Amino acid sequence: MRSKYSVPLKTIAKEHNLELLHAAKDYDSAKITTYDVNRPAMQLTGFYNYFDPHRIQIIGRVESTYLDTLTHEGRRDAFERFMQYDIAALVICHGMQPFPECMEMAEKYDRTVFITAEDTSEFQAGVISSLRSHLAPRQTMHGVLVEIYGEGVLLTGDSGIGKSETALELIKRGHRLIADDAVQIRKVGKNRLIGDAPEMIRYYMELRGIGVVNVRRIYGIGSVKPDSGIDLVVHLEPWQEGKAYDRLGLTSETENILGVEVPRVTIPVRPGRNLAVILELAAMNNRQKNLGYNAAEALAAEHDLAIDAGQF
Repeated sequence: MRSKYSVPLKTIAKEHNLELLHAAKDYDSAKITTYDVNRPAMQLTGFYNYFDPHRIQIIGRVESTYLDTLTHEGRRDAFERFMQYDIAALVICHGMQPFPECMEMAEKYDRTVFITAEDTSEFQAGVISSLRSHLAPRQTMHGVLVEIYGEGVLLTGDSGIGKSETALELIKRGHRLIADDAVQIRKVGKNRLIGDAPEMIRYYMELRGIGVVNVRRIYGIGSVKPDSGIDLVVHLEPWQEGKAYDRLGLTSETENILGVEVPRVTIPVRPGRNLAVILELAAMNNRQKNLGYNAAEALAAEHDLAIDAGQF
């Protein structure tokens, strides 16, 4: 699937330790725009219907075994037909030495060729995973992302409500900061979101009256994390007298981010409330719900049983 985002081919090569056998003239500027890959077994036999040359092409033992059955001229013709297409790159797996005809046509048509010692299936799964991450749909949200007991919690709310101060207290309690002020969110799976910080402000935090601080420098490497899943949205808002806030937790609220429904809770803020402790509880409660236990539903069920038993 084509994406409106791209990733340099050199980045993929570095991430997967690919050995460069032949670099096309545009290798330094070449970009990948699709997270699909292709094993060109059918193409090497001459079938090019529905062929997408923009994908990374992968040759494994199946393709190599077939090519072994061909004569020198047959292999040369097969690779010439294949290399005429403007393929993104060709990767040869299992550390197999490329056929001379392959390298001849790569040089003739100026195509990039790599080799890897990895098993074909392992490499294919790994490269698809990394391409999905690099090319994922994304958006930037105003908020603070922290990891609390392994749960990625996104704090939202109006400027000045106390998001950064709450995150700072959580850091002092042993939890980790991912992003402050601007959170970059990527959809890396059907229902999986990953958040991180823009490179320029990574691990920095702004506190009114203090200014900008580097959390990693002050609290150490254990106080920060490069990225995190987003498991819960906590919206902070000023306490409003007379407003009916959920006191039992039977009502489920979600926030749609990039098409993913993320559990959401609204926490009213007023002097005297320990927001860090409340957020720790919210994170643990969300984890319990994901594991199948809902305290509010359990209490309601016990209440109904008591009524049925005539205890009320």
